[in-house]
Amino acid sequence: MKVKTKNLMQRSSFLLLLSLQSIVTFSQTKETPFKKIYLQAASGVTNKKGITVELGIQAVLKNNWTTTIAYQKIEMNPKNLPADYKEGVTILIFIPVYDEFPFSNLNILSFTAGKFFETGRKTWITTEAGFSIVNGEKVVFTPQPVVHEIFYTSSNYSFKKENKTTVGGILKANFNWAFLSFMGAGAGVFANFNSIQSPIGFQLKLIVGKLNRTKK
Repeated sequence: MKVKTKNLMQRSSFLLLLSLQSIVTFSQTKETPFKKIYLQAASGVTNKKGITVELGIQAVLKNNWTTTIAYQKIEMNPKNLPADYKEGVTILIFIPVYDEFPFSNLNILSFTAGKFFETGRKTWITTEAGFSIVNGEKVVFTPQPVVHEIFYTSSNYSFKKENKTTVGGILKANFNWAFLSFMGAGAGVFANFNSIQSPIGFQLKLIVGKLNRTKK
């Protein structure tokens, strides 16, 4: 099952690079439908004590519509994590070393479209909705007796991970600021709804590309 995740990541990265090359080449022609086009790299936090990183390409068309393709990786607590879950722990020279925590990993490839709203000469907002392909881990917990040994205490649950792939829906809203003609920063929120696990999060991002700041 790990092979499927690896293949999804490889295909996602290849698709993003191919899209970037095609878009940049097309945007350099005299007749281009793009008002702005840029690569965006983001990181942030999610519900369930999660962390996320994202790489994507966003284009703003001259009619103020937007379109984005993005790859996102998320690590978060499982939605079904038992409230009384305790990790196994080994004591090594008075230092506790904990067993692997049952984080749930999600790999998400999303395609979204929406609207562009200019808020200033260097700033703008985008709102988007779309669909995503999600490859993730569903964690199954089983209660077990706690074993106490001299240097080790086991967890009160055993767990196993099942890799699954599904299709979900996604919503995004972002604020962007172009502090240079080719580089900027932004912040945004997102929500992904799928049958494996539905992350909701906040991200900070760096954008690089054709930003076309409005002239005074």
